Amino acid sequence: MIPNIIALAVSTCYILLTSLIAYWMRRYVIYYIKEPLIQSLFLEGIATAELCGACFELIIIADNWGVSMYAIYLFVLTIWWSLNWDDASACPYTHLEEAVEGKKSLRIAFLLIWAELIGGLVVFRYIQLLWALEIVPTHKNKAFEDCTTDLQVPVIFGALVECLATCICRIVSRGLGEFNSTFCTIIDSFVGTSLVVAAFNYSGGYFNPALATSLKYGCLGTTFMEHVIVYWVGACAGSILSLRVYNMPFIQNFINRKKEKST
Repeated sequence: MIPNIIALAVSTCYILLTSLIAYWMRRYVIYYIKEPLIQSLFLEGIATAELCGACFELIIIADNWGVSMYAIYLFVLTIWWSLNWDDASACPYTHLEEAVEGKKSLRIAFLLIWAELIGGLVVFRYIQLLWALEIVPTHKNKAFEDCTTDLQVPVIFGALVECLATCICRIVSRGLGEFNSTFCTIIDSFVGTSLVVAAFNYSGGYFNPALATSLKYGCLGTTFMEHVIVYWVGACAGSILSLRVYNMPFIQNFINRKKEKST
């Protein structure tokens, strides 16, 4: 019992350390870099590194304490990220959405996606250093072992799971974003976490191409093309689909009614 508590405490400390480092890096970037695009590139890279660094440790938590404990940590972290990332999303398809809507050029969108991928891929070296310390048994041999895919279903079905869940997640996020309150942030985090848990035993429930690539690209059991189809094509298709669904009259009417009641 006590060793389990200690191991969980160490994993928690690693997540807190990662978040603290990212917090101060954001402060330095905002203070020292004034050019908007360069600042955005750094902030997206930092946010993605924080997301992926925390999720590497969440894998340890899920493997040793179950999906329920994983969900609790993810729920709390999602709220923290919502409150601290400002305009950074750490997610490629948000920039594609803005490009489709004409709010951002494709060039800027791809530069931001590139920054996210760099942040997500680089952070694994930092995680390796922490795991290589092997302070607790749950980290033993984790730093250099071969990873395995989380895709437990056929590729097309996995892509559909990522597509539909991403679509639902983005519709809910957009709708709740109309109200701009802390309570809506909590609801959004709960919905997102619930969808991740629901898809956990199918595709892994990533709903974020940069996160999936950082954690699972090159892992045993999935080829390059399968990874791209499930975690990039599936998620991005769901994101773009959400734009169309969100603008449907019945969705807009529902949101407008809620706005009228809240005023």
